[in-house]
Amino acid sequence: MSTENEGNEVPPAPSAPPAPVESPAASADPVTHASGAPDPVTPPAAPGQEPSAHHAHTHAGTTPGAPSHASGAGAWPPPPPPAVPSYAQDGGSGSGWGASYAAQHPEGSKPAGRRGGLIAAVLVAALVAGGVGGGIGFWAADRNDSSTGSTTVSASNTPADLKRDPGTVADIAGKALPSVVTIEAQGGNGEGGTGTGFVYDKQGHILTNNHVVASAADGGKLAATFSDGKKYDAEVVGRAEGYDVAVLKLKSPPSNLKPLPLGNSDKVAVGDSTIAIGAPFGLSNTVTTGIVSAKDRPVTSSDGASSKSSYMSALQTDASINPGNSGGPLLDAGGAVIGINSAIKPAESGGGLGGGGQSGSIGLGFAIPVNQAKYVAQQLIKTGQAVYPVIGASVALQENTGGATISREGASGTQAVTPNGPADKAGLKPGDVITKLDGSVIDSGPTLIGQIWTHKPGDTVEITYKRDGKEHKVDVVLGERKGES
Repeated sequence: MSTENEGNEVPPAPSAPPAPVESPAASADPVTHASGAPDPVTPPAAPGQEPSAHHAHTHAGTTPGAPSHASGAGAWPPPPPPAVPSYAQDGGSGSGWGASYAAQHPEGSKPAGRRGGLIAAVLVAALVAGGVGGGIGFWAADRNDSSTGSTTVSASNTPADLKRDPGTVADIAGKALPSVVTIEAQGGNGEGGTGTGFVYDKQGHILTNNHVVASAADGGKLAATFSDGKKYDAEVVGRAEGYDVAVLKLKSPPSNLKPLPLGNSDKVAVGDSTIAIGAPFGLSNTVTTGIVSAKDRPVTSSDGASSKSSYMSALQTDASINPGNSGGPLLDAGGAVIGINSAIKPAESGGGLGGGGQSGSIGLGFAIPVNQAKYVAQQLIKTGQAVYPVIGASVALQENTGGATISREGASGTQAVTPNGPADKAGLKPGDVITKLDGSVIDSGPTLIGQIWTHKPGDTVEITYKRDGKEHKVDVVLGERKGES
């Protein structure tokens, strides 16, 4: 799909054999490259097979399958022009594609007048092809195609006249697209990227991912473009790095904003239909479909630009999600938002679509449950900062360790269990291994953090832990932490 080489495209070979024209007698020897090897002749294309693109360039004017004529006046194929367009780095020197004709054929052996013969042949071919096409077009129009005996039946409605039944993907997408925006974020250094967001309320707030806008949060530029092409400048209201949620506000919002309805992610069931909308690889207003593949999936994500990670107990979907879908809505079968598309599991080999280390969708996409995103958005709009529920203990962040182990020491040499904090009051100690929270299995520290962050400060949770090989249960009242640590 890249257009970077469009200016260098070589015209394809004529579709019909050019008519022979008189030209000086040509040498019967095959054309040779600088290396001395004869230039291969393109064989006739097999039925249904396209001719080689390389030969379409190196033998412009040659048609595969054209009858061979004797050398001399009207010989076909005609010899190449005195110079071939240069594509080589060295301006046409050397051999191969892009090498100069003069370098391949000494001046003394070059027959005179060949260039005129080739150009004339190509022009005649073009005129013949154009004349035939025009003649057929006029003949068909004059006949009005009334004598063919063919009968066709037209549909009763054109696509524009068809009405989409309520609840169909087309109906839901048609209603949701005007409320989804493509976000362009540009940092102060000129670097940035593209993501997605959606209208949260009529006041002009846009809900998206933190990693979509992080590069432009301090002194950068943000713009939101709607599906009708109208673009609006925006600014960051608040960001929550740990939740990977951010709220923007349009500086001059239109008066006809339609917020997307928010669903209840707690009521979602595995197998429910999903619709994702976003701008994968910059392709705005892209709609994909799938199902809810799993719930409460522990996911740790990072955009690679920050040392801080985000933790979520995510909705998993097989709807195609790619770079650029981040921040866009994941809808249910009724058109309500059930999540914010945030992360994908790329193929292990990496690379993916377009290279650069960006992998495409392999059917493993993850979304922040909308109930959590809504709670965070309300905090950001109200105070500009997020509030995190905590247990007051540091845990090891290794994956799949059979539980979340309370560290022996906290960050920067602090105590792992905060004195008089929630964990301390419940009797938890360094070395304890937390294996369950409210009955949900905890297999690592990141899983524990993601589960805790589905709650609110002040909630009471039941924690199951192991100490000295024995299992214990205890209730913990969650504390709070304001802002990013």
